[in-house]
Amino acid sequence: MAAMRKFMEGYQRAWQTRDDELLASLFTPEAVYRNTPFDAQHGHAAIRKYWDRVKLQADITLRFDVVADGERSGCAHWNVTYRVTSEEMFAMWAASAGTGVPQRAPGEPLPRLELDGLALAQFDAAGLCTEFRIWWHSRKLA
Repeated sequence: MAAMRKFMEGYQRAWQTRDDELLASLFTPEAVYRNTPFDAQHGHAAIRKYWDRVKLQADITLRFDVVADGERSGCAHWNVTYRVTSEEMFAMWAASAGTGVPQRAPGEPLPRLELDGLALAQFDAAGLCTEFRIWWHSRKLA
């Protein structure tokens, strides 16, 4: 199995189970995780801290299609849906999506969100990710 498919299978398991240790194990200790073109987490501790937001999600479903898969690099299209479990997560999403916080009626439940994006990854000789770049867009599901 080439590196990108193996990585994305682990990434899928890590996100769906909200397991930051599993996520970190996919990366070299000095890896860079770029969640936007202008922000980066460097190393396991920073990657795990960034993934604290996943713990504010529930009913997570991640799907992916590997577009390119080589020994040392790859590209995948990914799509994830989840239910927001806290106002904090909803505010983080709204800020990162650039959409602002959509209007909600008092007592209205927190929404289900969908993110759709592309991922590019570089791998070392052992198959661990050295750099992960994602571009994504999101929307509130009805």
